[in-house]
Amino acid sequence: MAGARSRNFAGWPLFANSFRPFFLLAAIQAGLSILAWLPMFYGELSVTSAFAPRDWHVHEMLYGFLPAVITGFLFTAIPNWTGRLPIQGTSLAALLVVWLAGRLAVTLSAELGWAFALAVDAAFLALVVAAATREIIAGGNWRNLPVVLLVAMLLAGNVGFHLEAHFEGAADVSIRVGVSVVVLLIALIGGRIIPSFTRNWLVKFNPGRLPVPFGRFDGAVIGASALALIAWIVAPLNLMTGVVMAVVGVLHLVRLVRWAGDRTTRERLLLILHVGYVFVPFGFLLHALAAFGALPPSAGIHAWMAGAAGTMTLAVMTRASLGHTGQALTASPATQAIYVAIVVAAVARVCAVVVPAHGDVLLHLAAFGWVAAFLGFAIAFGPLLAGSRWRALALMGVPAPVR
Repeated sequence: MAGARSRNFAGWPLFANSFRPFFLLAAIQAGLSILAWLPMFYGELSVTSAFAPRDWHVHEMLYGFLPAVITGFLFTAIPNWTGRLPIQGTSLAALLVVWLAGRLAVTLSAELGWAFALAVDAAFLALVVAAATREIIAGGNWRNLPVVLLVAMLLAGNVGFHLEAHFEGAADVSIRVGVSVVVLLIALIGGRIIPSFTRNWLVKFNPGRLPVPFGRFDGAVIGASALALIAWIVAPLNLMTGVVMAVVGVLHLVRLVRWAGDRTTRERLLLILHVGYVFVPFGFLLHALAAFGALPPSAGIHAWMAGAAGTMTLAVMTRASLGHTGQALTASPATQAIYVAIVVAAVARVCAVVVPAHGDVLLHLAAFGWVAAFLGFAIAFGPLLAGSRWRALALMGVPAPVR
């Protein structure tokens, strides 16, 4: 039923599926935000936000860009989980307007007032949680309710961010809460889709050793990750937190090895999922080193955010955009260039913290790679998402069929 309604949607194709507008505008916002952040970092630009420059940057990545991608994924997946009809048309456009209003309210919050900005900004995730909960309960799909609960925790973190920034002058705990939720979402959703997609491709194109499907070990690793992240939220530099972080990092490495990613090098659309997940254990291990005093704490945060979140969002956005518009699931040259750009950006951003002597050069390289990746996605996939199918394929290096 969901598929039939999507095919028969009579309006602008951009609003036929949730992934179309949210993936496209999230990519544009991610690229433009970093274009603005670099001159802000060097004191050459300011915005009329009640947030300090660092907090504006973090908020717009953590509670602006990522919720849009999560929403695009969630409301595309829920009809498959529940068999119910998707959110389309006017309802989808209204949800998008609320997200855009939040971006404006946060950026202009010095003039509009912090409380007004909080109300407008929090409204988006509140609507997402309410709609997703309604759909999952109506469809009786209790298995996926934990995903919605994590999004509700992201909403709580966003509210806390505004309150903490106003009353304490800077948002620190709320940043760790939001980052922790994102890491758990990647661990939970990635742990289901990566071995599943890998198995499907290997069975067809490269028979042999297959990934181990999601099971008790994965559940235990996610549970241990939650405990480690709670410890990190409360006491990020405590030695016991460092020990727990190191153990969980190793467990995630074991988990990743079980997914047979080394056998997917022929298909970059699949390989990038494994590469993106590498940054999850990498982040845990870097936080362990920070707790032991060997590295600044921001190294692990950037591994998770620029690395795991940045790479995994692009991996999912490109794959879902192709798959849900009926294209072949293979990475074109343009798509592979996007993947190279985001991996370069992630590695450079972490190295800028680890090797501060070359911090300026590495920071500019990271910004260039991030902007190239996300604005590159918007350029290459935008026409496809907006409905101009063959023009999009031409931009991605795929010839149009002969009629």
